[in-house]
Amino acid sequence: MTQTSYTPAEYQAQLAEKLANFKQDFSEFLFPEPVVFESTEKNFRMRAEFRIWHKGPVSTYCMFSDDEFKRAYDITEFPIGSELMNHLMTELMEEINANEILRTKLFQIDFLTTLSGQALISLIYHRKLDEEWILVARELQTKLNIFVIGRSKGQKIVVEQDFVIEQLTVGNKQFHYQQIESGFTQPNARVCEKMLTWAVDKSQGWSGDLIELYCGNGNFTLPLSQNFKRVLATELAKPSVKSALYNMELNQINNVAIARLSSEDFSQAMDKIRSFNRLDGIDLDSYNFTSIFVDPPRSGMDPHTTSITQRYDNIMYISCNPVTLRENLKTITQTHDITNVALFDQFPYTHHLEVGVTLRKK
Repeated sequence: MTQTSYTPAEYQAQLAEKLANFKQDFSEFLFPEPVVFESTEKNFRMRAEFRIWHKGPVSTYCMFSDDEFKRAYDITEFPIGSELMNHLMTELMEEINANEILRTKLFQIDFLTTLSGQALISLIYHRKLDEEWILVARELQTKLNIFVIGRSKGQKIVVEQDFVIEQLTVGNKQFHYQQIESGFTQPNARVCEKMLTWAVDKSQGWSGDLIELYCGNGNFTLPLSQNFKRVLATELAKPSVKSALYNMELNQINNVAIARLSSEDFSQAMDKIRSFNRLDGIDLDSYNFTSIFVDPPRSGMDPHTTSITQRYDNIMYISCNPVTLRENLKTITQTHDITNVALFDQFPYTHHLEVGVTLRKK
């Protein structure tokens, strides 16, 4: 891709270039015309982190150049950040510059904001935090109507809670999600809503039971569950499993079981190569799996997991890395035809592209 411009006027041209590159990179496959889901041109990013630059009595947000010089640039506005983030950035820095307890040896601030209006801000220090800091942080939390976490080496102080509750609209339904400070969440919430709506729409009529690998906090699990009799979802990270269980209860969804297993371990369990205590209470033979949903990390799926997907009539694959998606599709399309392709512009003004693909067994 050519040099990126952050000018909204260039957004449509950049998106068209992404589509052209995708078609060229996947030209070896037969697939219908991709449906493209755009982002808003501004205020789309719900989370961000900033370094803090101290210049005498004044501190500012900054980012560093990615060249060898690592030059610091003051950040006075962040147009790709959510409106709530931009509002809080100004108010928060005023509070920090007015209070040495908040300011001293502060070196990074992480923002996690939501469409629901909640915000979690992590203040990260090069010093040990004490009771005096906690009192001031509690006042800050009340004044700005946010949740605050303090971090330093070997120390994490949660003033009230370490999560926010997001609300996403999928079709005509609302789903609520616990998003924790350390957990992965989709950075572009409006595009995430489009991804979830597309996934629910394209899996209509698949029926039977669904296997989901890499379920995270249940981002796709919750809305997809309405299309299936039962869902068995897997995730390895403990915090994500905890959030997924929390979100199932929060949304009163009772046809989903969660197993804390990697995709590789689950594949071995399905093949009865190994048994796992984490599957106690889950009878794999009782499921009528007709479909599988995968949303793997950037590394894609390992060969055995890829072969597992080929056993099912329907496959839905959400990919954050078209390179590994292409490699996985070389295997999957030996047994399945591509029926739908969608491109989701999660990261405007970058070369990154999220891709959704559905496949049907030949």
